[in-house]
Amino acid sequence: MDTSDIRKGLKIMEDGAPFAVIDFQFVKPGKGQAFTRVKLRNMLNSNVIERTYKSGEKLEPADIEERMYQYIYPEGGDFVFMDAASGEQITVPGDKIGEDSQWLQDGMNVAVTIFKGNPVGVALPAHVVLQIVSSEPGVKGDTASGATKPATLSTGAVVNVPLFVKEGEWIKVDTREGTYIERVNK
Repeated sequence: MDTSDIRKGLKIMEDGAPFAVIDFQFVKPGKGQAFTRVKLRNMLNSNVIERTYKSGEKLEPADIEERMYQYIYPEGGDFVFMDAASGEQITVPGDKIGEDSQWLQDGMNVAVTIFKGNPVGVALPAHVVLQIVSSEPGVKGDTASGATKPATLSTGAVVNVPLFVKEGEWIKVDTREGTYIERVNK
């Protein structure tokens, strides 16, 4: 791969460890060679570093494997997933999932990233449908456009929703931003 392949989410090897691109910027100065400034997150310890690559420079793809697993249950601070085909179970440390754990629900299919036989990360679906378990009722007459209220979901996550959304309803949430998208009939 070379620098023209750089995009968000790309996984590359740097200093013998797998890194994921979290941000990048292509710079073409008026004088001199173009380059790409990249922000990388170490998939083993979550440290963030910045690197600059000259145009045309070669990059090594990360030696990782992504496999689909089904979320089963939490175990202490860790999370247990199962391969639906083989029944094999894998435990992913909680620090590898981080804030994304608030979107996990029983039976959800996720892509687990594996490096040298060990799980180093989990990629959730872009959207999930969850039920609201508690939310304050909207105040009558409070019809300001764009007004929101906090709602607690079945997984424990808290999301701001429009005032017309009620307790017990199902909503679609963007897992990347942690934001309400729409109501869903279930």
